[in-house]
Amino acid sequence: MMPEVTGAVAGVRSPFVTRGRMTDDERWEVVVRRDASLRAAFVLGVTSTGIYCRPGCPARRPLRRNVCFFDTAGQAEQAGFRPFLRCRPQADIPAGDARIARVCRFIAAHLDERLTLARLAKVAGLSAFHLQRRFTGMLGLSPRAYADALRLRTFRRELRGGRGVLDAAIEAGYGSTSRVYERAVGHLGMTPSGYRGGAVAQRIRYAIGETALGPVLIASTDLGVCAVRMDDSRSRLAQALRDEFPEATLQDDPDALASPMAIVRALAAGRRAATGVPLDIVATAFQHQVWTALRHIPRGETRSYRDIARAIGRPTAIRAVANACANNPVALLIPCHRVTRANGTPGGYRWGSAKKRQLLATEQSTPESPY
Repeated sequence: MMPEVTGAVAGVRSPFVTRGRMTDDERWEVVVRRDASLRAAFVLGVTSTGIYCRPGCPARRPLRRNVCFFDTAGQAEQAGFRPFLRCRPQADIPAGDARIARVCRFIAAHLDERLTLARLAKVAGLSAFHLQRRFTGMLGLSPRAYADALRLRTFRRELRGGRGVLDAAIEAGYGSTSRVYERAVGHLGMTPSGYRGGAVAQRIRYAIGETALGPVLIASTDLGVCAVRMDDSRSRLAQALRDEFPEATLQDDPDALASPMAIVRALAAGRRAATGVPLDIVATAFQHQVWTALRHIPRGETRSYRDIARAIGRPTAIRAVANACANNPVALLIPCHRVTRANGTPGGYRWGSAKKRQLLATEQSTPESPY
């Protein structure tokens, strides 16, 4: 039995919070118990629906494989999730600083305007330096990144609702469609017109194969691999892909994906494999930095979340690095399993801690061999 210590909410004591920081497994236990006393401790994103909510939410509990965790609502929104209207998770900005809540409301109401740090500082009644520091400390991202996340969330919502690209861009507060298209592939994983309606008319080939870690699904657009996922159930893997791209044309084509599947099988067995697989993945600028750093970790070695934060020049963004690892859409090709806790323990893994331990063990024990 773990010792009972003070949780993330003042006055709450829970056996699922240790040293002020919960693991993903502990957070999931809180979700299963619908423990509303830890409502402000974290938020959970549901990948199959694109929404995020709080522990204790009365809605039907999602499947564990469709859940990822964030420390703040701001981080969830930066990753592209939208708040669940029933439990209003975005309203849980800590009550200790109403000025930050005021700035958040101001940003949301003025997305079509130029929001300088000096202007926001006047709204908060703080200096620009203290606003930046306090805002980032509370929400896990800067005021500018928060505004970008709100714009992108609105843009996605309008596209999925059937609005044209120009109208969606205007509604989201973008000054022109040129800026949207400059960033669209990085943030949406395809052009805005392709994303509209759930990848309508987009062709995605996929294959499910057996590996040393069990069944693995690989999916690819014409531009590159867009998903590598693990699950003990082949049917769940296929259903998750259909849920994510409901309007795409999905084609079961193992022959077309034979080469990347061979590479993934080698990586799953801990062997060295080719690294030049083309990717077509959704990424914010921060996620791109983190994922690039992960691809430079040599096989058989690990780095801590702090190490990665320092490597990308963001030494205080340790939790944001952890969230970027949790949202890696191409397991093994981007080796997020090589990131561990500062004390050397493996830590959480989107595809299960047992798979992470197995991967690390095989990579460290498997000798070099040509692929």
